[in-house]
Amino acid sequence: MDTILWPLKVAVAWVMVRIHDVLVLIGMGKGPGTAWVLSIVGLTILMRLLIMPLFVRQIRASRGMQLMQPELKAIQDKYKGKKDQASRQRMQEEMMALYRKHGTNPFSSCFPILLQMPVFFALFRVLANLQSVAEGTYAVHTGHDSIGPLTAALAEEVQKSTVFGASLSSSFMNASDSATKIVTVVMIIMMSVTQWYTMAQLSTKNMPESAKTSDNPMMRSQKIMMTVMPIFFAFTGIQFQIGVLVYWVTTNLWTMGQQFFTIRNMPAPGSEAEKKYRARVNAKRARRGQPSLEEEEAAQRAAEAAERGQTGGQRVQPVRKSRQRRAPSAASALAGADADAGQDVVDGGADAEESASSRRENSAGLTPEEISRRRYERRARQRQQRRNKNQGGKKRRR
Repeated sequence: MDTILWPLKVAVAWVMVRIHDVLVLIGMGKGPGTAWVLSIVGLTILMRLLIMPLFVRQIRASRGMQLMQPELKAIQDKYKGKKDQASRQRMQEEMMALYRKHGTNPFSSCFPILLQMPVFFALFRVLANLQSVAEGTYAVHTGHDSIGPLTAALAEEVQKSTVFGASLSSSFMNASDSATKIVTVVMIIMMSVTQWYTMAQLSTKNMPESAKTSDNPMMRSQKIMMTVMPIFFAFTGIQFQIGVLVYWVTTNLWTMGQQFFTIRNMPAPGSEAEKKYRARVNAKRARRGQPSLEEEEAAQRAAEAAERGQTGGQRVQPVRKSRQRRAPSAASALAGADADAGQDVVDGGADAEESASSRRENSAGLTPEEISRRRYERRARQRQQRRNKNQGGKKRRR
């Protein structure tokens, strides 16, 4: 494993040494001490900044997964009880089309933690080899006297640096004193609790109520992960060095802060966080004398409906040039005037009917899409009635 991770181990050691140099430059103590602990914290922050685009992608994917749950459940109910190969294949195809429609996939939320794992293992191996590097025996097994810029002298400084009396390279399993074991247990608990909370934020605060049902597969898997992951880290944490625990607690705290900011300012539609977000925004708007978000959205929907109504009228039919040049006779002009007057009466009645119908639809609580569809069908019927009436008038005049 050391051979495979060697480039990453050199990169991790280089970042730690350079951050330590900067901390010493700004006034922190040289040699064993807090600067080496903070260099691990700095390594964590740098890593999280590098994977920031993946975190944004994770949030968007999580939101897309939440919003698509009703459609996903409909597909699963459609093929419920069908075990044949053709049905299962069609279900998979429809689910993949749904994922593409929402621009997400079920594995997007795992990308940040998967990308951190190589760095995590590289740091684990760097801290595990501190003693052999400090004693000069590291070259016997690897052929390298140091891990990049981490020389024997610097390795000894890191090894002697402590967190509440526990060495950065010590773990619960190799600790010889009770103080180190107590610090390790406390940090394992912190790591497990922060891991659980980062997952709980997404499933409790930023998920619509419709997606929290027990028959939602995403909710079931989220609850399983909320239980399994902290337990996994609690049992494996006894093998981690104090420095690795510092790294993991720091990354969990960073994730908690990122999630808090994202959920507070960009909540998922229909979630508890969105209700609180709207309440805060509406309070600010009220102090400024502005309408609430709901009033503004209702006005926007009304404007869009009015625009669709204006553009949805009868299309003007083109007239041949020979008919345009033909001068109308007095009788035809009189007939045309009578027709226009009759058309005005019809239009007035249609407008009154349109207004009455719109009021009935708004009071019925229909969605804007349903109102638009009914208005289109009503106007199509009116246009057909007008065409039938005009054709009947032409036959009578003949």
